[in-house]
Amino acid sequence: MSSAAPLVRAQEFSGHNRISTQALTSLAKAAAAQYLGVEAEDVRADWADDDGMLALSLVTPISIPPLKAVAADPSRVDAAGGSIRGRAVQAKAHILATVTELSGARLSRVDIRISGARISEGGRVR
Repeated sequence: MSSAAPLVRAQEFSGHNRISTQALTSLAKAAAAQYLGVEAEDVRADWADDDGMLALSLVTPISIPPLKAVAADPSRVDAAGGSIRGRAVQAKAHILATVTELSGARLSRVDIRISGARISEGGRVR
């Protein structure tokens, strides 16, 4: 015999689910920090209305390999995920997908401004 509870269909419940701006901001900062290899506390996130959808604006540093290591071995740039610009472009899609999937919020876009660099001594920075 199974002791599992019976499944309940979502449409059987009425009401609303809302995610606070603070929770969305924490989620966006965590997604950006994880992808860019920095601390979430170093990421700033702001929201704007974009014709009924949310536009996310991030200001964040990005992790990079030591420049001496790149000078000695230029392939470290590829191992780190590519150029800073390329990684920022890729991060937009990743962050948008992550925030949308985990929150259900409808984001129209993610804008990223890189505010600095954090040196990462390890192999892959993201």
